[in-house]
Amino acid sequence: MAKIPLLFRNTKTVRNLKAYMDSVFSEVLHTTLNPDGPGAIRIHLIPPKTEENEFGPSAAIINGTDILPVNFAWAVILAEMIRETNRYDGRQISDADIQEILSRTADSVRGIIPVFSRKRIEADIRTIYTTIRQIAYREEVTADVDFMSIGDYAPFMRSPHRMDLMVSAMTKDGSWHCNQKCVHCYAAGQTLSDEAELSTQDWKKILDNCRSAGIPQVTFTGGEPTLREDLFELIRYARWFISRLNTNGIRLTKEYCRRLREAELDSVQITFYSADPQIHNRLVGADRHADTLSGIKNALSEGLSVSINTPLCTLNRDYEKTLELLHSLGVIYVTCSGLITTGSAAQAESEALQLKSDELEEILRRAVSYCHQNGMEIAFTSPGWLDDQVFEELNIPSPSCGACLSNMAVTPGGNVVPCQSWLSGKPLGNMLSDDWKDIWESAPCAERRAFSARMTGECPLRRYC
Repeated sequence: MAKIPLLFRNTKTVRNLKAYMDSVFSEVLHTTLNPDGPGAIRIHLIPPKTEENEFGPSAAIINGTDILPVNFAWAVILAEMIRETNRYDGRQISDADIQEILSRTADSVRGIIPVFSRKRIEADIRTIYTTIRQIAYREEVTADVDFMSIGDYAPFMRSPHRMDLMVSAMTKDGSWHCNQKCVHCYAAGQTLSDEAELSTQDWKKILDNCRSAGIPQVTFTGGEPTLREDLFELIRYARWFISRLNTNGIRLTKEYCRRLREAELDSVQITFYSADPQIHNRLVGADRHADTLSGIKNALSEGLSVSINTPLCTLNRDYEKTLELLHSLGVIYVTCSGLITTGSAAQAESEALQLKSDELEEILRRAVSYCHQNGMEIAFTSPGWLDDQVFEELNIPSPSCGACLSNMAVTPGGNVVPCQSWLSGKPLGNMLSDDWKDIWESAPCAERRAFSARMTGECPLRRYC
C-alpha cells in the first residue's frame, strides 16, 4: 500500500486529505451513466483497507466485472465525478450534462488537491472518463493503465465483489419447492438449501448489510427465485447494486419481464439445456422446454439484458445446435460449463452423464468458433476442466475458483457460505446476526480466499470421474 507521496507531505495538506478520505471513502461510491441503456455504465469505487497516512490502491469496478486499480489522486477525481454524476439521479444525462459534470469535478478536485494545476486535473479527468467508457464498451483502452487481477487485489479487499442471494429454498413446508427437478441441480439435497426462507424485511436487511460491507453486485438465485412474490420489491430495493437474476425462465411472461425492467434489474441469466425439447425436458425433470423458450423470447422482447447458461453433459453435447437456436432469437451472451458435483449433481445419474475433459474441449472449440463467426460472446465458467493453454488459444478468459474472493453466497436462512454451490458443512457466519468483518476475516474464510487468490483454475467441489 503506497504512502502519501512527498508532494503531499505538507502537514495541512495531509490533514485535509485524510479528513477527506475518511469522510468520502467511508463506503463504496456508486453511479450509473445512461441507466436506461443500451450501453449503461455502472461504476463502483471500492475503498481500500487503510492505515495511518496511507492511501490506495482503491479499485474501480466497471459493470461488476473489470477491476481498475486507481491511486489516491485518481480515486479523489473519480469520487468527485461520481458525486457530481449522482446529482442527475433519475434523469438521462446529455452530452452537455457530461461536460458540466467534468467541469464541476475539476473545480472540486482543485479545491481538494491544490498542488495540482487545473490543466493536469482536467487531463486526468478526461483520461479516466474515456478509459471507463472504453472498458465498459469492450473497446481498445488507449490510456496506459495497469489492470489488476483479483488474485493480486485480494490483500486489499474488504468483501467479495458479488454476493449470491439464495432467496428461494429447495423445499418448503416439507415439500419440493421448485417448478423443475434438474438432474444436475447443485442445491438439491443439501441441508443449507432447505432452510426456511427469510421474510422480505430480513432480505432487505441483508441487502443493507451487503452495501455496508462494500459489495457492489448481487445475484438473486435459489432454488428458483421467481417463486417469491416479493422478488420485484427486493430487486427494486437493490437498485444501488448491480443486480442479476438467475432463473429457469418458466415464469418470465411479458408482464413479468416488464416488471423486472421497471424494478431496474440489470441482467437476467436463464438456464437452457438444449434446442432439443426431449433432451432439455429430461435434464430439467419436467416438460418445460416450451415455457423456458418463451421466457427467453419475452425477456429479449422486453429489453432485458439476457445471457443463457448451458451446463454441458453427454446428452446435450450438440451444443452448436443450441447456439444456432439462441442466435436466431437474438441472444448475444452465452455461458457454458461442466458439472459441479454437489447436490443432485453428485448422484449416480448425473455423474454418469459427465463429459471427459477432451470431449468438453472439442465441444467448446466448436462453440467458440460459432460464436465468433456470428457475433456472440461466450464464456466457460467451470475451473479445473481444461488447461489454460486451451483458453489462450480460444482467446476467452480462463475460469478460476472465486469462492470467498470474487463471490460468496447467502443461503435461504441467511447463512454465509463460500459460494452458492458450497452448501454442506458449517457456514462462515450469518448475514443477519454476525458482524461482516468477523465473517470476512475468519480463519476459514481467509483460508478459502487464499486458495482462490492463487488463480490455479481448480474447483474444490469437483469430483473427477
